[in-house]
Amino acid sequence: MIVVGVAEDQELVRSGFVALLRSAADIEVAGEAADGLQAVALARRTRPDVMLMDIRMPNLDGVAATRRIAGDPATAGTRVLILTTFDLDRHVHDALRAGASGFLLKDVTAADLLAAVRVIAAGEALLAPRITRRLVTYFANQPTPSDRYREPVSRLTDREREMLVAVARGWSNAEISERLHISLATTKTHVSHLLTKLEVRDRVQLTIVAYEAGLVRPGAETSG
Repeated sequence: MIVVGVAEDQELVRSGFVALLRSAADIEVAGEAADGLQAVALARRTRPDVMLMDIRMPNLDGVAATRRIAGDPATAGTRVLILTTFDLDRHVHDALRAGASGFLLKDVTAADLLAAVRVIAAGEALLAPRITRRLVTYFANQPTPSDRYREPVSRLTDREREMLVAVARGWSNAEISERLHISLATTKTHVSHLLTKLEVRDRVQLTIVAYEAGLVRPGAETSG
């Protein structure tokens, strides 16, 4: 059973999400929150697998709430799926850097939302295609790479850097295995080591590391 918390300040919208989630046999709703502070409290109290999080909420916005949940060892196992009507670059970048594992727009279909919850709960990461394009555009507009991840990335082996670039280009584990001519088990091991070495939660965070360290530049051609 996947346990999900819902944080949304508009009661009608929140009720719709709750009803949809409860319609799925494999999903249980842990509770509801009407602002960011309530979302953090809900996460600490119920430890849900996934927290649906609106960006714009009173008292504490979704980005700040996500940062608190992701940064608290007590709620480190809770993965945040951002839902918003806004797809501005700043919102995407800030939410993902805060530790969100996925980002969807509220015009997503019911089926896609349920599928997204299952993907996030399984430990994967998810970005809507429109969000991915805006994230790439954001990095394209940055004049220079960030220094934040240069030192951790410099400690990676050549194979690990190659793996990090592959993840950042959006390749699945199966695609990485095929293109780099290694077994699926080896690919999974490399990705797991990257998560540990770079101290990040999932593939979305690995992608941010790769872009911010300058390993991948927007517009670069994929290999293979």
